Amino acid sequence: MIILCIIPARSGSKGILHKNIKLFHDKPLLTWSINQAQQSKYDMRIIVSTDSQQYATIANNYGAETPFLRPSEISQDLSTDYECIKHCLDWLKNNENYIPDIVLQLRPTQPLRKIETIDKCIDIFIENRNNYDSLRTVIEFEKSPYKMYNIIDNQLIPLFMEINNIKEPYNQCRQILPKTYLHNGYIDIFNADIIDNNTISGLNIYPYVMNKNDVIDIDTNDDWIKAENSYV
Repeated sequence: MIILCIIPARSGSKGILHKNIKLFHDKPLLTWSINQAQQSKYDMRIIVSTDSQQYATIANNYGAETPFLRPSEISQDLSTDYECIKHCLDWLKNNENYIPDIVLQLRPTQPLRKIETIDKCIDIFIENRNNYDSLRTVIEFEKSPYKMYNIIDNQLIPLFMEINNIKEPYNQCRQILPKTYLHNGYIDIFNADIIDNNTISGLNIYPYVMNKNDVIDIDTNDDWIKAENSYV
């Protein structure tokens, strides 16, 4: 089983300047994900996809590979994970004839990610990969989307008029509505060949449900402080 770990770490963060290399407890943020992958029980190749030579040098110093610099046009605020990962897989195939079986994506904004959770998710996905395209970690969503609206022409338009034979769910008690789950970006795993279908999730996604208290995704300065205070 050939496992490729991709850590996407562009340089243009706006909320926290150079967030991915800012020191988190004396180590650049992106290096925490490198170390997590290195400590997995699984043997995997670890590549940091970045548009910055400075970031690449830091990644190299902590044992990750940076065989290329990501083009600036797919390193923008609105650039997608798909673009980043497809570029990486295409580069490896075209330049090294390297084709992994599965891809593990670790976002650098999760420095408190647990090694045992990485290994458990890989265990589950390897066992079930013939029936699923991908695995994604999720948390139960506290706010029901069935009670939400759009505003069109100064009028509230419910997102859902009916769900599971429940009419006007926006007028119902939250407790009787179906549970919904939010992708938290903690761990993503997928069969590498689904990239040929222009997707990194596919339609058959295995849900790994997590406790919301176990996840701190650093996006803002408040998130950073919370994560630092939660570090043990």
